[in-house]
Amino acid sequence: MSHIVTVQEAVTAFADWKEPTDAELDAIELEMPAILADVDLVDAEIAALDNRPTELDARRIRRARRKALAARCALTNQAAAERGAA
Repeated sequence: MSHIVTVQEAVTAFADWKEPTDAELDAIELEMPAILADVDLVDAEIAALDNRPTELDARRIRRARRKALAARCALTNQAAAERGAA
């Protein structure tokens, strides 16, 4: 009979080298407008699922999609500009 055991160190250990680096935190901060726009989109979609969607719900979803797309486009354009300058 084999026993199933968890590896305690792998599950609970947080060494210094496992923390996000400054570069990773900067990348997250750079993507934050796109992340927040995606959250707004999901919130609008969830609100529409709660009951029968109205025209107002459809407008909220369209607005949130446009906001998310604009944030992703801005992020992509910024990354392309940085690559071109480098």
